[in-house]
Amino acid sequence: MSARLGEILIKEKLITKDQLEQALSHQKKNGGRLGGALVKLGFIGDEEITGVLSRQYGVPAINLSYYEVDAGVVKLVPQETAVRYQVVPLSRVGSTLTIAMADPTNVFAMDDIKFMTGLKVEPVVASESSITEAITKFYGSSTGASEQELERVMAQIGAEGADVEVAEEEAELSAAELEHAAEEAPVIKLVNLILTEALNKGASDIHIEPYEKDYRVRFRIDGVLHNFMNPPLKLKDAMTSRVKIMAKLDISEKRLPQDGRIMLKLTKDGRKKELDYRVSVCPTLHGEKIVMRLLDKENLRLDMTKLGVEPESLVKLEKAILRPYGMVLVTGPTGSGKTNTLYSSISRLNTPDTNIMTAEDPVEFQLTGINQVQMKEQIGLNFAAALRSFLRQDPNIILVGEIRDFETAEIAVKAALTGHLVLSTLHTNDAPGTISRLMNMGIEPFLVATSVNLICAQRLVRRICTECTEKLNLPPQALIDVGYTPEEAKTVKVSKGKGCERCNGSGYKGRTGLYEVMEITDELRELILVGASALELKKKAMELGMITLRRSGLIKIMVGMTTIEEVIRETVL
Repeated sequence: MSARLGEILIKEKLITKDQLEQALSHQKKNGGRLGGALVKLGFIGDEEITGVLSRQYGVPAINLSYYEVDAGVVKLVPQETAVRYQVVPLSRVGSTLTIAMADPTNVFAMDDIKFMTGLKVEPVVASESSITEAITKFYGSSTGASEQELERVMAQIGAEGADVEVAEEEAELSAAELEHAAEEAPVIKLVNLILTEALNKGASDIHIEPYEKDYRVRFRIDGVLHNFMNPPLKLKDAMTSRVKIMAKLDISEKRLPQDGRIMLKLTKDGRKKELDYRVSVCPTLHGEKIVMRLLDKENLRLDMTKLGVEPESLVKLEKAILRPYGMVLVTGPTGSGKTNTLYSSISRLNTPDTNIMTAEDPVEFQLTGINQVQMKEQIGLNFAAALRSFLRQDPNIILVGEIRDFETAEIAVKAALTGHLVLSTLHTNDAPGTISRLMNMGIEPFLVATSVNLICAQRLVRRICTECTEKLNLPPQALIDVGYTPEEAKTVKVSKGKGCERCNGSGYKGRTGLYEVMEITDELRELILVGASALELKKKAMELGMITLRRSGLIKIMVGMTTIEEVIRETVL
């Protein structure tokens, strides 16, 4: 349209050829539209351009300063569309939407709005400056939130911003993006606040969730979600874009899920701390939901004795991982601490004379001296492909993030039978059920019996806060119903957290593990070979001294570490 507008203005003797050349040069250097450049250089007035376009294309011209637009009509066209095409929705009559445009020849803008709203679009012409003013007036500023509004939100949760630096990010951002980020200081402050407060409150995950009339941020603390704040709904797009820029994701892609990572350098209590956030963006009905998992190396317990495994179970676990070959499986639902148990195991085995290779999706923590491989399904690098490659890399110990299918299970079993120690995870409810799961995948019973050394099922339960713990008197029958013997029920004293400032009134602070360690002995191998059920395997394992998940929980209730409610929530009799 630029060249066309220039020609029309020269034809109507409103500007000269020389003025048009100057305006085009100004436009090339500074961006924007030709009309805006001509007005800035003082060659012509906004109203004259509007009048010319109106006459030329037979489109009415209007003065937007006299218009008040209904909020319902404004909502029909999103702010980003209005800014991109320099348009303002004015009124709706039946199935016709009237929009003010600086460029009435922009058919792309009209088609986009027509497709978006499902309405017929009628354009009118308005000056560029009046459209910019109208967008600010009807939609608000670019971020949609003022510094004062942010201060109000921060005051509402009683928090202060922290000194945050994004590791290796600023250098890679273009000048335009940095300029854009500088304009959105309130959003940067708010996102930094959310990331740092998650650390201060000991959260493992951050959930940023958009709804039709609400926007909320929740933290998962000790396995339970807590509401943290409700930012203004108009901040939704700006906050999502900020997180996506930090995680190096495509901010223009809003229809597909995306995964990324944010590395932060944080100054806390005068010392520098490095943090890693695993970012997952998923499109929902009312916008993109963001979940960030906080991976704090300082919270990673690599000492097996501090995981909370009962002494007799720990002896079995250590014995199994110190064997030269075979398979050790850790099972449990998502978020039950399986990765921590596996990392503790390979840290125990990590010596200069051992070659350890891991296939993970994703690599959660980077460990020195261990060869870690990140899976990339889109290029064909899955667990099975990685395992095949590992077997040509002269490994002693192989860690497979998860056995999901027959192919991965088959290669892992073969590796375990050919002189390698294989560690992996599976999603099963308990240790005996893992044997049935492998067979259901298609692995022959004799291969399962000979390859598997040990299975460890685990759950995480919340610890009672040490500051506000108190003893409770429960009737013996209630304790018998939970799983204690009648003799134990007479002596067991149950504890509970009263709730204090340290634990935010919840009565819990921190988490500990419940472990069911099933060592595959010769008796169990015989049962597996004859196709025994999970129930029969469990019964035999308990006869041989296996501590079940429920029993592990009962032991931790006895010592005042957790509550009956927590153990019942995570285990079955």
